[in-house]
Amino acid sequence: MPANTQPIFSIKGEVQWSSLMNSANTGNVTGATSYLVFTAGTNGSFVQKIRFRHVPPSGNTNATVVRVWINNGSDVTVLSNNTLFDEITMANNTTFSQVASTPFYEIPLNFALPPDYRIYVTLGTAPTAGANIQATVIGGDY
Repeated sequence: MPANTQPIFSIKGEVQWSSLMNSANTGNVTGATSYLVFTAGTNGSFVQKIRFRHVPPSGNTNATVVRVWINNGSDVTVLSNNTLFDEITMANNTTFSQVASTPFYEIPLNFALPPDYRIYVTLGTAPTAGANIQATVIGGDY
């Protein structure tokens, strides 16, 4: 089989983000508490990274683990359509301040995603009442 000698570059940048995530999913990606964060374009997409941030709550937030799943574009409730790609722990966060920034958490992805594949996220622990987490994916479409 001949090697691909031509580099491929994305045609346009692509930024997608989740809804506000505030429910735990202690099992796998299947279920109502899976959050869609990225859908690959018609010709596929390159995904560079995913960043997680606490969205300003009225008080402190719980620590949690955030899990990143790759879905093959089929029914997310069928476990065999998904694979756990990576996970990261987000520390608890104190009340938001007007003089100090809050941390972000980032997972490098750096891979091509086939057409119509999706990335989902689940939370191991729900944030405290009134608090949320949001994910942003940076990439490009082919």
